[in-house]
Amino acid sequence: MSIKFKLRNRFSESLPADLETAVMPRQVHNAAFSYVNPTPVSQPQVLAVSTEMLTSLGLEQQAWQSEQFLEIFAGNQLIENSRPYAMCYGGHQFGNWAGQLGDGRAINLAEVVDAQGNNQTLQLKGAGLTPYSRTADGLAVLRSSVREFLCSEAMFHLGIPTTRALSLILTGEQVMRDMFYDGRPQLEPGAIVCRVAPSFVRFGSFQIFASRQETDNLKKLIEHTIRYDFPHLMLDEEKLTSETYEAFFDEVCRRTCEMIVHWMRVGFVHGVMNTDNMSVLGLTIDYGPYGWLEGYDPHWTPNTTDGEGKRYSFGNQPQIAQWNLLQLANTLYTVIGTADKLEESLQKFADLYTHSSQQMYADKLGIGRHRGEDDQKLIGDLFACLASTETDMTIFFRNLTKFSQESELATWYESVKEAFYTLDEINTQTKDEFQSWFTRYKARLQVSELDSQDRISLMNRTNPKYILRNYLAQIAIDKAHEGDYSEIEKLLDIMRRPYDEQPEHEQYFAKRPEWARTKAGCSMLSCSS
Repeated sequence: MSIKFKLRNRFSESLPADLETAVMPRQVHNAAFSYVNPTPVSQPQVLAVSTEMLTSLGLEQQAWQSEQFLEIFAGNQLIENSRPYAMCYGGHQFGNWAGQLGDGRAINLAEVVDAQGNNQTLQLKGAGLTPYSRTADGLAVLRSSVREFLCSEAMFHLGIPTTRALSLILTGEQVMRDMFYDGRPQLEPGAIVCRVAPSFVRFGSFQIFASRQETDNLKKLIEHTIRYDFPHLMLDEEKLTSETYEAFFDEVCRRTCEMIVHWMRVGFVHGVMNTDNMSVLGLTIDYGPYGWLEGYDPHWTPNTTDGEGKRYSFGNQPQIAQWNLLQLANTLYTVIGTADKLEESLQKFADLYTHSSQQMYADKLGIGRHRGEDDQKLIGDLFACLASTETDMTIFFRNLTKFSQESELATWYESVKEAFYTLDEINTQTKDEFQSWFTRYKARLQVSELDSQDRISLMNRTNPKYILRNYLAQIAIDKAHEGDYSEIEKLLDIMRRPYDEQPEHEQYFAKRPEWARTKAGCSMLSCSS
């Protein structure tokens, strides 16, 4: 069975390449990328594949079993006629300009045409040293690779814009990592994930050129991105105007808003929303120290580096997205020269987020069309209740369908009690607050335009039953370290249908166990890979 792709290589053919060929960490100027091949590995082994991505890329379902597939996606063999490269970009990290960053452990194998005729970039994460590796080795370990592989596919099936994952491969190498940044590094199994996206261009891809006054290169990148990723914005195929640039930014704002609303809907926390981790396509990208809300807490961050400042906490994600968009606007301003339309788009982001999130929360509650201030107070008061005692957000909203406009008010507790972590610690005041809220909720349901069946259907489409809980991913990682990869496959299968009941997997619809409250990987993570 032969692995063949139709190549496009639009990025590398239309943008300036690094003229230096040395593969060593260094500053790269006047270039959008550097040619670099993956580092060969000794004993690669396929641990998991996304069958959906195999189909999407036009590969046969058995293709992953071939030696050629293994060699290509482990980085030992190049795709025919391809020339791999790592991308140059900068970024703001935790609010501060960090200068050049780039693909320090990611190598783009090739741009290919998928089965639908669309452009896809195949990228290996953890494939070895690049000019952008700084003080690192360009490799990745099994634990972070399992998390990235599973979450990429879980997010897709949740209906959230995301980069995808094709394969997870164990390299046979040992990689030294200081997981806790405590000066006690250990050897861990190395792994590689093949990520897939139409483009891996980030906000920071534009920022690096602006920061260096490389205006011509900045224009080339803007025009390349519009021409190939936003072609519907082009009125003139030969010449792009400032108005086209402004329309491009406006759409980036809209796509970013849509992504963030989805994150908030399912309780996803990215954990490291630096501008180099923001996709210009509005895709969730770079699954590092991410996490999912267990007990509802708007101030929770999964990133140990962010533990004190909580810049990237769950509740801050909308405003951080707008701040990041402001940095992109500042970059585009250097070539547009006027700020009015850019500022207008930033305001539209805020307005669109407000409107979209309000209706999203109305959908989570099954109350139909959002009706303004009264509904907003109902939503706000519920989240205040959820934060008043440790309450699992996913279980609460999924089980809320058990309470209806016909329910006896006293049944509210039985409907959602599975979501509370410590039943014996819920005091009388907290119960009274919840009961007051359910009284208003019942009254609101009675005037909704939705009947009971439509309400339940809407809520079950909006509120997933299964998410990639932090402790579930860690169980899969722990088993994988022992040579048992079955839990990776099981989680991948469950996350394919996150809104379905799946009674055979009911045990995965459960609160975080007490042992996982402070266990590494289940509560907070570092940026260590």
